[in-house]
Amino acid sequence: MSQLRPHITVDLLNERGNEYLPGYLGIEIVELAPSSLKCRMAVKKLHIAPNNFLHAASVVALADTACGYATVAHLPDGAESFTTIELKSNFLGTAKDGSIVGCIATAQHLGRNTQVWDAVVVDQATDRKIALFRCTQMILWKKT
Repeated sequence: MSQLRPHITVDLLNERGNEYLPGYLGIEIVELAPSSLKCRMAVKKLHIAPNNFLHAASVVALADTACGYATVAHLPDGAESFTTIELKSNFLGTAKDGSIVGCIATAQHLGRNTQVWDAVVVDQATDRKIALFRCTQMILWKKT
């Protein structure tokens, strides 16, 4: 089972995403713990679809970032990286501009070759669930 890597911190993860999609979307990692990660995103117009509701892709980006960063923090010793091999989302609600949506990713399986993470996305003002998300990550090892 993978252990939380002590050199991976909330600050490091936030800094790592600054110039990439998570930074552009304003995704902020707020807590990292063994087998879990919490993050949030303030909903702005760039996250909204033309129907004035939260775009599904914004929700997926938040949940996938939570699970991906959690995977980085839980890579087995000697692993080089990971890649997502499957993801699924069930949408239960939405949010509008000005909301803050939060996400909690929880490990379901931390193996040598794969990890499986579940994430729940909620409207932080109401604690109402917006989406349920599951992804499977393939662990990448250095080629010898």
